[in-house]
Amino acid sequence: MLASPPDVDVLIVGAGISGIGMAAHMQMKAPSHSYAIVERRDNLGGTWDLFRYPGIRSDSDMHTLGFDFEPWTHEKSIADAPAILDYLDRIVDERGIRKHIRFGHKVISADFREDEARWHVEMELEDGSRTRMTANFLYLGSGYYDYDEPYDPGFDFGEFEGQVIHPQFWPEDLDYEGKKVVVIGSGATAVTIVPSMAEKAAKVTMLQRTPTWMFSRPAKDRIANLLRKILPGKLAYKLTRAKNIWMQDYSFKMARDKPDKVKDSLYKRIENALGSDYDKDSFTPPYNPWEQRLCLVPDNDLFDAMKADRADIVTGHIAAFEKGGVRLKSGEFIEADIVITATGLKLAVAGKIAISVDGAPVEFHERFYYKGCMFSNLPNLAVVFGYLNASWTLRADINSDFVCRVLNRMRETDTDIAVPILTPEGEAAIEEDDVFDFSSGYIQRGKHIMPRNSVEYPWRLNQEYLIDRKRMQDDPVDDGILTFRRADAGASNTQDQLEAAE
Repeated sequence: MLASPPDVDVLIVGAGISGIGMAAHMQMKAPSHSYAIVERRDNLGGTWDLFRYPGIRSDSDMHTLGFDFEPWTHEKSIADAPAILDYLDRIVDERGIRKHIRFGHKVISADFREDEARWHVEMELEDGSRTRMTANFLYLGSGYYDYDEPYDPGFDFGEFEGQVIHPQFWPEDLDYEGKKVVVIGSGATAVTIVPSMAEKAAKVTMLQRTPTWMFSRPAKDRIANLLRKILPGKLAYKLTRAKNIWMQDYSFKMARDKPDKVKDSLYKRIENALGSDYDKDSFTPPYNPWEQRLCLVPDNDLFDAMKADRADIVTGHIAAFEKGGVRLKSGEFIEADIVITATGLKLAVAGKIAISVDGAPVEFHERFYYKGCMFSNLPNLAVVFGYLNASWTLRADINSDFVCRVLNRMRETDTDIAVPILTPEGEAAIEEDDVFDFSSGYIQRGKHIMPRNSVEYPWRLNQEYLIDRKRMQDDPVDDGILTFRRADAGASNTQDQLEAAE
């Protein structure tokens, strides 16, 4: 036995949706385990606190982006960032989670010491000093992108004299009233910014290299609001959540199975909003729906701004940034006082934390996902990487529930290490699959750093929530792969255990 216990049983990295969700699940399902949350920023919320650009909102409905244990009661199911932060603040305050959060703690490195069955975690404080904590289990709710550095497409802004802004670092005092704005990009961020800025700007142009499939729907879920009036709140939320999960699953599979039918439906919605003479080419990507995420246009806000001639979409390649605007290779010149580079995020694995085991660096691209939650031969560590074809929180909820079951099993068996064992022979027999079957730029740019993926469960990051939920809930924690042991008993470390399993 070790002379002293770790500082906490579980250290949760990140106070966004994933981290807060894990804390709430632990309090409900593994209450005998201690935990702390460390957050690099001075506020909770993660993405929803970091991004401050105009109109920032969810692009998933809040009945599935919300937690399974906490009903979303706002009348809008497509919610803005302040409403989402209010939801998270209420959860951490009502459930007593806030006192467990240590703000201003940026995790630099984490080393798992097998003989102690604990992580030694080094953190940087806001004043630049360092501090350390120990934990038996590490849960990374640190998101999927680089907080410090967005994707840089390498633009040369040459003679352009106006302001250039990336949405990830939005200035609080930006004055764009009456100004001409060019937003470069066609993803969810651009589709959100354009109609919002168009309310004050003289003109906002969305400059896209390639179009994106767009999907319009009301920001308010009429059925959800009706159910909440006639049913108890939790039941209304459960039914709405089930409805929306089914609709997400159905829509995605329909797009993959019958893309032409889905294209016609998307075109019809745009035509209803813009009229029959709209420029179809501006809304026709060179790929099928759901080969990249669809861009949500709530309440037709982008289309309304276009009809009012406050916004437009231009498709083309940039030749140069000149004084007063942007020159395209076609020769067209777009006037601009401000350029917004909504060119995408940069993927990051494990929050860029230097993870190691007994001092040996962990290379995630060499390891396989285990149940979309843990990694091959990596002890006492779990992560959240949400769904690409559904709401992020759906994975966060089932991963949190699974880890709570793992923690309880460790307590029941008087063990302190849980590790998914994959032998060299087992690894050689795996048929690998593309970890992401999506063509999005940020996905393709970051695939080289991502963990490996099998075609078959459990060595897989799956993209089918309904299947994952059933497997995670029904399959035994002791599945013959996830192995439980004590640090001071049996195999002295994971490598010995691998050799014993061969």
